[in-house]
Amino acid sequence: MWRRGTVTAAVAVLLAFLLFLHADVPNRIGNLGSLLETFLPWLGLVVPVLLAVAVVRRSATALIAVLLPAVVWLNLFGGLIGSKSKPGGDLTVLTHNVNAGNPDPDGTARDLIAARADIVALEELPDSQQARYARDLAAAYPYHSLQGTVGLWSKYPMHGVRPVDIKMGWTRAMRAAVTTPHGQVAVYVAHLPSVRVKFDAGFTAGQRDQAAEALGQAIASEPLNSVVLLGDLNGTMNDRALASVTSQMRSTQGAAGNGFGFSWPASFPMARIDQILVRGVDPRSSWTLPKTGSDHLPVAARLQLP
Repeated sequence: MWRRGTVTAAVAVLLAFLLFLHADVPNRIGNLGSLLETFLPWLGLVVPVLLAVAVVRRSATALIAVLLPAVVWLNLFGGLIGSKSKPGGDLTVLTHNVNAGNPDPDGTARDLIAARADIVALEELPDSQQARYARDLAAAYPYHSLQGTVGLWSKYPMHGVRPVDIKMGWTRAMRAAVTTPHGQVAVYVAHLPSVRVKFDAGFTAGQRDQAAEALGQAIASEPLNSVVLLGDLNGTMNDRALASVTSQMRSTQGAAGNGFGFSWPASFPMARIDQILVRGVDPRSSWTLPKTGSDHLPVAARLQLP
């Protein structure tokens, strides 16, 4: 029983090292490190497979080895299992990539209104549908601004609205100061460039990484203490390429969500690339909403302002 299952044990040890040292996987070749970190939680599915093989093989060596990746995975993601939501909160925010090819923008707008958020950020708004969303959301949200292909709708007054240059050549990010009954909060909306997985080029994310760096610099220089970032970042909190943003902000899903909160693709969510990040604000709860006409799920959070 000690000599059987050495191959299974070797795979288990390799998996443990991959999980533990994922930050050391280089990005120089096809951005493999970022690709791995995007889907890192799914490596946990290999653990029960290895466990089943170890049991079938009746290998004590393999059984012990499988404990290594299991412990490392739990150390990385165990905190996301179960609900961390808390009661309270005085501001509900929502973000949704509505998809430029959305076949039912009116229905999507109705779904967003039904969520009863105080602030709604939308990304991937084509010129042909911007007036439509503005009309549909006007009754629920008297204040709104469209900057390029992103927009912000609010129940509370906004000022200091401006585009944020994320080095793309056109506007896909914005900033506004929202005056709520509980104080001012700086709200950023961003849609970072898409990434692609190509056989000849790997995980192509250079433009996304450059945009993330520019966005991180803009948020770092924000004068208001309470800051909320809403948007499609085309990356997860594990992706090192987003460190300029994620190192200075908290994920509402990680702090107060239920589970992983995967948001894309909507038909079978595999990654949370739609993010609500905060600084100087206490997340109380965070969740995904049901599918709309988009290929992304909307995500929302309840926040407590200081």
